[in-house]
Amino acid sequence: MSRLVLRGLTKAFGKLTVVDSVDLALEEGEFVSLLGPSGCGKTTTLRMIAGFLEPTSGTIEMDGKVISSPGSVMPPERRQMSMIFQSYAIWPNMTVEENVSFGLKLRKLPSEEVRRRTAEILEIVQMSHLAGRYPAELSGGQQQRVALARAIVVKPSVLLLDEPLSNLDANLREEMRFEIRRLHDEFRITTVYVTHDQAEAMATSDRIAVMNAGRIEQVDVPHLLYTRPRTRFVAGFIGRTNLVEGRLAAGEIAFDGFALKAAQLADRVPVEAGNRPILLSIRPQSMMLHRTPPDANGRPVLPAMVAERVYLGESWDYVVRPRDSGLRLRVAAPPLQVHEVGESVWLEMDPHQIAVVD
Repeated sequence: MSRLVLRGLTKAFGKLTVVDSVDLALEEGEFVSLLGPSGCGKTTTLRMIAGFLEPTSGTIEMDGKVISSPGSVMPPERRQMSMIFQSYAIWPNMTVEENVSFGLKLRKLPSEEVRRRTAEILEIVQMSHLAGRYPAELSGGQQQRVALARAIVVKPSVLLLDEPLSNLDANLREEMRFEIRRLHDEFRITTVYVTHDQAEAMATSDRIAVMNAGRIEQVDVPHLLYTRPRTRFVAGFIGRTNLVEGRLAAGEIAFDGFALKAAQLADRVPVEAGNRPILLSIRPQSMMLHRTPPDANGRPVLPAMVAERVYLGESWDYVVRPRDSGLRLRVAAPPLQVHEVGESVWLEMDPHQIAVVD
């Protein structure tokens, strides 16, 4: 039995539908991220899971029991869930220790157990040495650790996180997303994580649900979302890509100025016969640049010209134009592979890293 199940979950405010027929099931101990741009409905979905909003239609089930439906919403305090907000929401007039132990005291646990569990979780989140400090004396990353400790110490059935790292600088965000994953691996709490940052979702999640305009476009493990996106939106939202439109006919995919053999894309090309349009997602790192024609072992190789370049430190970001084509393709190359703008090159594609998009 799944721990948490959303069935046809919909939320409308007047005539505006914010969440539209969402279906999603989380297994016990699974970490699932709701990923998408601002306004796609991910936070509204999380607030319905938490019990703060009533669904317009559909249901939310936990361990087989309906906890939300139109006209019947179990209160948040009875859901055995913990939620971490974007603002952390830790109490400024309480010390670190008092913040973390607050939920245990509300549950009227024995004082000795409260002290023991509080000390244990502070040790796990590496905050024991700051137990007597107040939030104003902590950095953003330390405050986030306090919020995590307070949420986990009560041993919730489900942990909800609403863009918890958005207030941190880039280095702290990177550190904390690995910390969140470490804590999940230790406690195995079923977790729903809302973010618009794809790097956060990729680093923390077992599966990612990509949302767009209130609907889930694709749910998958991170590497399949990246390498096998099913829709144009997912392909463009997850990482950088080249979306190239062509036409499939007679075993070839014809593009502006060149063609690829359909057989080179193996099972990713639709089997339907006939002349039909096709859209490919070609990642920048799935192409390589050469100064002389390479021995490509059957891979597609095209003559091209470097149109633009940007040095990013860890790589070069090139824009190349295949000969006799108006297409402009972004290609990622190692930092020592330097090509000048206007230089003629050979563009090699790896068909195993090309995805056919609906």
